[in-house]
Order: sequence, then structure tokens, then C-alpha cells
Amino acid sequence: MVEVKADALEQSFDALENEAPGMSLREELELLKSRVAEGMIAGARPVLDGVKSAETSAFVERFLRRGIESGLEAKSLDNATVGAGGFAIPREIDERIDRALVAISPIRAIANVVRVGSSNYRKLITTGGAPSGWVGLEATRPETGTPSFTEIVPASGELYANPAASQHMLDDGMFDVEDWLANEIATEFARAEGAAFVKGTGTNQPLGFLSSPNAATADGARPMGTLQAIGTGVAGAFPATNPQDKLVDLVQSLRQPYRQGAVFVMNSATAAAVRKMKTADGAFIWQPGLAAGQPSTLLGYPVVEAEDMPDIGANSLSIAFGNFKAGYIIAERGETSILRDPYTRKPYVYFYATKRVGGQVVNSEAIKLLKFA
Repeated sequence: MVEVKADALEQSFDALENEAPGMSLREELELLKSRVAEGMIAGARPVLDGVKSAETSAFVERFLRRGIESGLEAKSLDNATVGAGGFAIPREIDERIDRALVAISPIRAIANVVRVGSSNYRKLITTGGAPSGWVGLEATRPETGTPSFTEIVPASGELYANPAASQHMLDDGMFDVEDWLANEIATEFARAEGAAFVKGTGTNQPLGFLSSPNAATADGARPMGTLQAIGTGVAGAFPATNPQDKLVDLVQSLRQPYRQGAVFVMNSATAAAVRKMKTADGAFIWQPGLAAGQPSTLLGYPVVEAEDMPDIGANSLSIAFGNFKAGYIIAERGETSILRDPYTRKPYVYFYATKRVGGQVVNSEAIKLLKFA
């Protein structure tokens, strides 16, 4: 191709010399430009393969110079149609996954939590004290009684979860799938154990304090493990007049040594009913927390909202008051363990999580219940 172009240029220069002898170099170049522009020199403007001069001329004359679009064939790329460019536009996914918040029971925060080395945990409770008596200076000292022991074995069970994720999901996910699954398991375990501490059946799970036996008899007359329930006198409601008096009765039923560190426990619906109560002079008995993170108080005692507590209804135990550090124990065997299992069912990876935890009332004198009956 180079040789052909060179031959054509040499022939053009020879033709110019023969046609116009004695012309200067500048005049020869000007004449050569005019001949090239007119297409008179063969091979000076090689035609590109596939170019159609008529269509090109129409495009230049009609669209570029005069803006006429009729008869012009045009195609567009967009991201609305997958075949016309949609595949080329990457989708942006937020790497932070938000979830609907679940209500996690706060009983663990107010109860007595102990770490155990095995599932065979026992706790001894003494019933009664060592009787004493007055004697003279030289009188004999007869033998006094000795305290009796009661053994408490907290009911326990094992929480487990076994979600699976494909290996492709773990490799290609836009977020950390393993970390996300671990957080989901931890949140679900907290929700499940919190519900069990309130109303667990005691069969392969903790025994909730609301599932413990209850009676209306006072301390000293009830069997160990039976909670005292103070009735409101109205089925499924507070009394119509002076309803706050029942809350005062509930507080005073707890003996003074346990009232140090005692709290109210109820759900949000019950708290809404209690917050509307006023004294005879119009003052609310509920005092909201004055600073962030400070709990509201009721009759001077903190209020803990636990959504696992039942709503007010006939014979419901909707309000608890007591010293849960002394009254309820949570025994757990280590932390939550997660086993990554990529072998059982390829190509899925299982995340087998377990947690062994138990709970039960250990001192039935330290927790009181308000029964709407």
C-alpha cells in the first residue's frame, strides 16, 4: 500500500512539471492541492471499506448542517431496558442492612446472672434463721434451732439455631454475610431467652417467674418457691376509685430489706395505664426520667418495661415488683458458640449456634405480683 501511494504521488509531480514548467515550488503545491480536492489525482484519497458516500452526504447535508431529523435512523442506549444497556449499569446496594428492631426483655439486666461450668448447677437457700434467746449471766445456754436448707436447681435448656447460606452468597455478597448471620443469631437468642425468663415453662427452657406458683398468702405462710400475688379486686382492671392504692399495697407487701434495689416490671401497654394515674391533689404518680438513660420512677422505684409481660386482662399478672437480684437467678454455661459447617450439605454452609442457659425463682419472698382479679 505504501508503494502504490508513493507511485501515484510521483506521477502527480511529473504531470505538474510537464504541464507548468518554470513554476515555483509554492505554485506547484497550490496546484497540487486543488487537483487533490477535485479528485483529479488517482489514489490521492483512498475510499474506506464500507463507506457509502451518498448516505454520508445526506447525513452531513440534512442533519449536521440543517438539523433535519426526518428519515434519520437512530438507536439509543438506556438503563431502563436490560438489552439496551441495563446490564451495563451496576446496581448499588447499601452495605449496611437495617432490620426491624425486636423487643428484647431486660430481665437479664436486673436478675442475678452466674456463669457455670456444667449443666449440673445447684443453689442452696436457707429458710429461717438461727433462733436466739435471752438468758441470765450465769444461766445455762440451751441449744437453739438451726436453719434449714432448700436446694434450688434452675430449669435449663439449650437454645440453638442452624441457618444456611450458599457458598456463592458468601463469596459474592455485597455485605459480610457471616457477620450479619452472627448478629441475627445473637439478637434472636436474646429475644428468646428474655421471653423464657418471664414466662418460660421450665421444660427444656428456663422457668419464668410468671410461671412459678403464686398464692395470696403472706410471707412465712407460703411454701418456698411460691410467689405472693396481690389482687386488684376487679377482674381485668384497676379499681375505679383510687387505683394507685393497689400499687402502694404491692410495694408494702415486699419486706423492707428487699425494697433496696427493687423495681417495677410491666409492658408498655400497662405502663400507659399507670402513667395516667394521679393523686388526690392532681399530681402524677409516675415520674419520667429527667436525663437520658435514667429510668422513669413509680412511687420512687425504677420502672423496667418488658414487652413479654402480659397486657391487663382477667386474672393476668401484668405487674411485678421486687428485688430480682435476690429473687431470680440466671445460670448460663459459657457464651454463644457458633460452628461453621461447610461439609454437611455442599454447596451450603451451615452456621450452627448453641447456648445453654437456665433460670428460676430462688427467693419467692423477693418478688411480688399484682393480679388483676
